[in-house]
Amino acid sequence: MSQVSRLQVETALKAIQDPYMDKDLMSAKAVKDIQVDGGTVNIQLTLGYAAAGWHEALRRAVTEAVEGIEGVATVAVQVETRIVSHAVQKNLKPLQGIKNIIAVASGKGGVGKSTTAVNLALALAGEGASVGILDADIYGPSQPRMLGISGKPETRDGKTMEPMENHGIQAMSIGFLIDEDTPMIWRGPMVTQALEQLLRDTNWKALDYLVIDLPPGTGDTQLTLAQKIPVSGAVIVTTPQDIALLDARKGLKMFEKVDVPVLGVVENMSIHICSNCGHEEYIFGQGGGERMAGDYGVAFLGALPLDIQIREQADGGRPTVIAQPDSRIAEIYREIARRTAARLAAQARDYSAKFPNIVIQ
Repeated sequence: MSQVSRLQVETALKAIQDPYMDKDLMSAKAVKDIQVDGGTVNIQLTLGYAAAGWHEALRRAVTEAVEGIEGVATVAVQVETRIVSHAVQKNLKPLQGIKNIIAVASGKGGVGKSTTAVNLALALAGEGASVGILDADIYGPSQPRMLGISGKPETRDGKTMEPMENHGIQAMSIGFLIDEDTPMIWRGPMVTQALEQLLRDTNWKALDYLVIDLPPGTGDTQLTLAQKIPVSGAVIVTTPQDIALLDARKGLKMFEKVDVPVLGVVENMSIHICSNCGHEEYIFGQGGGERMAGDYGVAFLGALPLDIQIREQADGGRPTVIAQPDSRIAEIYREIARRTAARLAAQARDYSAKFPNIVIQ
């Protein structure tokens, strides 16, 4: 039996692509340890993003590849996820208890941004991460209904609030503090102050990701987010129609101007499949989101169909990822979540906590 070398194992691992990082396992720095003892090989893989649903397939692929090396008798592969904080805008630092903030935005309303945001948050949680969602739409909060949460948040010290919880994620929204049919007749400064309070006065519990569901447009709320809230990355939601894409491009360029990396584009209501005959029709156009992503050099995270069940399930307080976890649509949301988290993992890390504070007295 020939002697197995570490180089042979590394060469085998270079042939395995991480489909979410778009790199091989060695280039993606996912291989943390290789131990070779005769014909026994032990491999430790560490992913920097939430992808629990992919761990078993990855383990099998690595096992098969290494077993193909002459002289290998036994292969043991361990896969884990370790999520760290990533860099945010200059002069800002990540918030206590929140490793990464992901903003979900759209240029215009009606493109399914809130539905995408809540399913993204639930999919990230399903992939093994600790996740929260902040409803930043002060005028039209929708997350309380979509998450099926009623009641008001508790306070233990009279100053801060405990996040509401359901379906395994933490949540905060102005909708928890007012009646559902009460309009918020506020000017811009009051809205931005409310957003900051909702974020900073909530006792978030050790979050890997906080998804912020932004209102449509590029106004006061988005500017506050860019200037005062440490955001690790943004996701742009659009539909394929030209007018939606026009506004989505403005949203994307806004994040570029304020130094927030755009993790990618999600195309919602991409295709309609007739529930009676199965005929497929591109009602709003075809491939617009993918072309937009290509034009700006960002990732295309995925396309979702125009399906009545997505709307019904979100309105009923059990979004698709929870209501039908084994469905094709839920799988698309999980794929989008893995790609989003992987794009974030490829960003520069935050090292601010490692530097000492210098105080001159």
